[in-house]
Amino acid sequence: MGAAEPAEHVVVYEERGNVAWITLNRPDKLNALNRTVFAELGRALDRLEASEAAVVGVLSGEGRAFAAGADIQDYVGISVGEYRAFMDVGRAVSDRIASLRKPVIAAVRGFALGGGFELVLACDLVIAADNARLGLPETKLGLVPGGGGTQRLPRLVGKMRATELMITGRFLTAEEAHAWGIVNQVVPKDELLERAAELAAAVAAQAPGAVSTIKRIVREGADAPLPTALSLEQDATARLIVSDDALEGIAAFIEKRQPNFGGGQ
Repeated sequence: MGAAEPAEHVVVYEERGNVAWITLNRPDKLNALNRTVFAELGRALDRLEASEAAVVGVLSGEGRAFAAGADIQDYVGISVGEYRAFMDVGRAVSDRIASLRKPVIAAVRGFALGGGFELVLACDLVIAADNARLGLPETKLGLVPGGGGTQRLPRLVGKMRATELMITGRFLTAEEAHAWGIVNQVVPKDELLERAAELAAAVAAQAPGAVSTIKRIVREGADAPLPTALSLEQDATARLIVSDDALEGIAAFIEKRQPNFGGGQ
């Protein structure tokens, strides 16, 4: 087990076996996002990517919320250039989650609003407590989502649902988010991290090279014409057939034993 970061860090990183637990740690502010949070979160994601032990990450929030959006106090007196620079910092983190070789699971309790919801949208899998509330309420501030919400959400749920959510500012319940395809599982709030650990373990049991390839080709193929995306799939799969993990997986199947994957590609 890796050592946890000191309590004063606004993002805590801890490795437990082959899972990296990344926790937003401003519970008194409902884990509101600012430059410091984004910077530490970016470093935590880099640690996950570089880790020799962790093959999957779980992103959650300490306390009652996942992340209730940006720290609005930071918006007072801000200039156009400063606000654009802040959005760039947040986008870099969301883009980093999406581009990591390793999958990231969002474990959502309580509010995931604004930039918090946009972090969720960048993750590969989402498990939500039954008290989760997700939304993009920027219009209540005279603003629009600036961390990917206007682009990632319509690609996930369709134009009509995404537009309705954004221009009304309403929050989705966990069950609604599940019905819309945003959330994979809804669980009792007291079981959230336990169930997230189970989901992470299920992912970690698979061949790492295959998992990272699926993550990449799903992302790259999403906006490509279908023939192009199908060729992308076939090219990636063909290369894997001679990987160490594929050779091990096929041998284990034939020999009726559990595979021992090492992540070779």
